[in-house]
Amino acid sequence: MKKFDTEIVVGIFVFIGVLCLVFISVKLGKINLIGGHYYPVKAVFSTIKGLKKNTDVEISGVSVGTVDDIKLIDYEAVVSLRIRDDIKLQDDSIASIRTKGLLGEKYVEITPGGSDRLLQPGDTLHETEPPIDLEKLIGNFVFGKVKE
Repeated sequence: MKKFDTEIVVGIFVFIGVLCLVFISVKLGKINLIGGHYYPVKAVFSTIKGLKKNTDVEISGVSVGTVDDIKLIDYEAVVSLRIRDDIKLQDDSIASIRTKGLLGEKYVEITPGGSDRLLQPGDTLHETEPPIDLEKLIGNFVFGKVKE
């Protein structure tokens, strides 16, 4: 009888440990098991050099969504964004690709507009700014192609 009680206690302890690991993995990995409350918006860029799927979308440094998909359509990069339902974007908002930190991790920054018209799910942001091409900038500086 005593051996059976010990096995039950160990089994319960292991089960609770596995549940804790799953919970921590989901929270740290930013995984949405239920799907979350997001709506889709697209942004069209001339180039998205270095931007990857599942990177953050931020407004004023606060994460408001993620990059859901990236496609090439008519030689332009069409980036599908997932924006939280509680965030309303104006149709004249500007989507920019920016760099975080020293390692150069890219993310999408949205600058809200001043229009009264809000974007609906599936709408497209046409006001965009591609990332700064640091290699081209340095090349122009080194080879004297800087215009004054």
